[in-house]
Amino acid sequence: MAPESFVRIAQLCQQLQAAGYAYYVLDQPIMEDAVYDRLYRELQDLETAHPELITPDSPTQRVGDKLSTQSTAVAHRIPLYSLENAFDLAELAAWQTGWQRSADTTAATAYVCELKIDGAALALTYQNGLLVRGCTRGDGTTGEDITANIKTIRSIPLKLQLDNPPEFVEIRGEAFMPIATFDEINVDRAANGEYLFANPRNATSGTLRQLDPKIVAKRRLDFFGYTLHWPNDAEIKVDTQWASLELLKQMGFRVNPNCELCPDLAAVGNFYDKWQLDRQNLPYLTDGVVVKINEVALQQELGFTNKFPRWAVAMKYPAEEVPTQLLDISVNVGRTGAITPLAHLAPVQLGGTTVQRATLHNIDRIIQLDLKIGDTVVVRKAGEIIPEVVRVLPEFRPADAREFVMPTHCPVCNQPVVRSSLEAATRCVNPRCAAILKGAIAHWVSREKMDIDGIGDKLIEQLVDQELVKSVADLYFLTAEQLQTLERMGAKSATKILAAIEKSKSQPWSRVLYSLGLRHTGAVVAENISQKFTSVEALMAAEASQIEGIFGIGGEIATAVTMWFKDAENLALIDRLRAAGLNLEGTAVAPSTGIFSGQVFVITGTLPNLQRSEAKELIQKAGGKVTDSVSSQTNYLVAGDKAGSKLAKATKLAVPVIDEAELLKMLESV
Repeated sequence: MAPESFVRIAQLCQQLQAAGYAYYVLDQPIMEDAVYDRLYRELQDLETAHPELITPDSPTQRVGDKLSTQSTAVAHRIPLYSLENAFDLAELAAWQTGWQRSADTTAATAYVCELKIDGAALALTYQNGLLVRGCTRGDGTTGEDITANIKTIRSIPLKLQLDNPPEFVEIRGEAFMPIATFDEINVDRAANGEYLFANPRNATSGTLRQLDPKIVAKRRLDFFGYTLHWPNDAEIKVDTQWASLELLKQMGFRVNPNCELCPDLAAVGNFYDKWQLDRQNLPYLTDGVVVKINEVALQQELGFTNKFPRWAVAMKYPAEEVPTQLLDISVNVGRTGAITPLAHLAPVQLGGTTVQRATLHNIDRIIQLDLKIGDTVVVRKAGEIIPEVVRVLPEFRPADAREFVMPTHCPVCNQPVVRSSLEAATRCVNPRCAAILKGAIAHWVSREKMDIDGIGDKLIEQLVDQELVKSVADLYFLTAEQLQTLERMGAKSATKILAAIEKSKSQPWSRVLYSLGLRHTGAVVAENISQKFTSVEALMAAEASQIEGIFGIGGEIATAVTMWFKDAENLALIDRLRAAGLNLEGTAVAPSTGIFSGQVFVITGTLPNLQRSEAKELIQKAGGKVTDSVSSQTNYLVAGDKAGSKLAKATKLAVPVIDEAELLKMLESV
């Protein structure tokens, strides 16, 4: 090994690292691209000649070997907690009251406000200043090791810019794809005939899971650091969140420049309001503001619930609204026969996705909007998921705008449609309509119902179109030979599907009732009915008044159930399901006198440890009732992550809101 090579490699690494930091983090280039390329090539040549001199923080190590096809699960040394959401200043004030109660204080404190970047959370581990591991958030406890891909992100330092780094330090932050990069990638993918990414967030997540780091490097992801897990015995003391952000910058990370130290909630509100308007001008997507208590000592005192830090909250912005043009209206036929108008729109970016269609609900909604084809309309995402048209801008109506006329015949089976005076929906009532059958099968096989794995939309299309299945009962009489006549269906796949169908026969009577798709009969209603009427025969013989007497069930539901069981084709379906061996009877549930006796619960959002069905079972065993909707009769709302509108309604009605940990604590005596 030549001493001059050792020295030259060290010089080149230092020069290239400084240039990369200036370019990717500071956005202040100090070196011409051509010069950087020449020095980089020189370093590559020297390391090829002297591989023993390659160091982990060398700029050449950013793009390494391909990842294994089997991702490695990694337990987080420090859990990655999600954040509780607030949707307005009143909820923010309630959050402050909550942490003050936990800390037994009424004193105010300073907050750090940071924009909530719409990307993918990462956890980065540094040992003695060197990046040794990077992984995804995963479920918060366990993530995927994607170190090779993370090294391709130029704004993540391979080596911390500290003279005496701690033995261990962990940085949390958000990987994201700038909007301009996202648009360029989709243009290229369209030119190559590839599917387009839905939005920058999905593109980021998909990119990070690529097996080839070279592909990741080409997509030019970026990164903002926002959390620092710093040892208490380190030379540098970090006692505030604001100091953490400053130290992250000193260590070589990009920190979002749009952050602010706010002395009180009023200043937090001003920051939130400012960025609700100004976020449209940012080069990346943000969907809210993260508010953190500034003092680390107070953060540590408050600690965490099972899901959230008590010292931080995410203030989410309301659903985005954008104008676009209505190009046409078509109709879809659902599993109940409801014919739903669908708006076809000029493509528009909404909440980070390209929207080209939106629901119009029914003909009454179209009349109410005074909507005509050709109009300029305002679209938003209902519940941040389903796009809907919310209003028309009549001042932009073109001269050739046309009225929409609801079809008089089903667009699928061409049978006449009907509309009852009691409801807004127009329906196809032909029980043999292919659209209704396909919807019924999709409903039947879904995970929360009969849970038949492997039967998706494409297979359902083939089964119905080739007349192999004319009712959900026919699924249980399919043969391997029949399945193998279908497109892209081999013997192995057919065997798996038949096994999944067979397994579904063990689902309880309540699941079968839910899967039948009776009008207004969701999971909770089906469960409550099945507890009183413990067999299909008992339910078939029931009067509407008997069903209406069940907790949470009114006259409309009771009538819909009794009418369903008076239909001859439905009775024939029950006979075939019985012949196939499905559970059409259950076990009566004795009334409970537990600690929740007489109390009504609603469960919403994603709980950290329990499935909703598990939480529901625990509540019922303790004598409680579980319903789907919040009302003045609700005693408790059990709220998890992404609780949404039910949480807002509970807050408005002053219904007590508890999390999973509080529910389990209440149940400790059971």
